[in-house]
Amino acid sequence: MSKPTTDFESLMTRLEQVVEEMERGEISLEEAVELFEEGTRLAKKCEEKLVRVEEKVAILMKKDHEWTETPFQLEGDAESL
Repeated sequence: MSKPTTDFESLMTRLEQVVEEMERGEISLEEAVELFEEGTRLAKKCEEKLVRVEEKVAILMKKDHEWTETPFQLEGDAESL
């Protein structure tokens, strides 16, 4: 049995497939529930990966002729500080 792929791009590709299958509407209620559960798990994994990447990203800024590392923040995050 092969190990499931867990890189972000593969997770997103599978999530898109799940959404397309559900949008077609040619599935039973049970299949729709299974796909919904799978899609929810995939979306959660993608979000976790994005949060980890966001935590790793830092911006280098030059201040007083020295480079300093500043954590990356989304636009809405800066207002809450």
